[in-house]
Amino acid sequence: MSTPYVMPDGFRLLPGKLSRSEQQALIEAVIAAQEKAPFWRPTMPRTGQPLSVKMTNFGMLGWVTDKIGGYRYEPCHPETGETWPTMPDALTGLWRELANYPVDAEACLVNWYAPDSKMGLHIDWDEEATDAAVVSISLGDKARFRLGGPKRGGKTASMVLSSGDVVVLGGAARRCYHGIDRIYPGTSTLLPPDYFPGGGRINLTMRRVKRVS
Repeated sequence: MSTPYVMPDGFRLLPGKLSRSEQQALIEAVIAAQEKAPFWRPTMPRTGQPLSVKMTNFGMLGWVTDKIGGYRYEPCHPETGETWPTMPDALTGLWRELANYPVDAEACLVNWYAPDSKMGLHIDWDEEATDAAVVSISLGDKARFRLGGPKRGGKTASMVLSSGDVVVLGGAARRCYHGIDRIYPGTSTLLPPDYFPGGGRINLTMRRVKRVS
């Protein structure tokens, strides 16, 4: 008999953590941020293959990737050269409540998943502060989230994330592979079509980049 998947220590799913009004306020913040830091489509290191999601960032640092520079954090938008928009107070408050870390997050990656977008299994490991949790917020259409272990090819578990759900990857879970298998189009009315044609899902992922001295 095969061994069942066991959720790693440090994984937390907080269903419905954010109310509808709190979700709307964050979407409004994302819309406002686009004026300074518009969504762009990054590319993979070495191959230059475009990702299926569009991205932008909040905070002092933003996660970027391209063919030449690879995965990294930068203080400015790669296309406009402008610094990233300030982290909304609501996000800072969530970080302080959930991350259990002595200093604030420096970066919040904003991923826009179109109805046909997905994200392969990966580990968030481009930060110095790998002792800090990753706090992830789902807004918009439902998505199937997959969580594995510290090695590729191991057992995984999947769950459906709804708008307003929050996931925390801390402790052992911080070193586990995870990704998005699919989006369920039309399952939310949160994203205004004038700003997000085709709808989809917004994922906000807060991270601490620099290790505390």
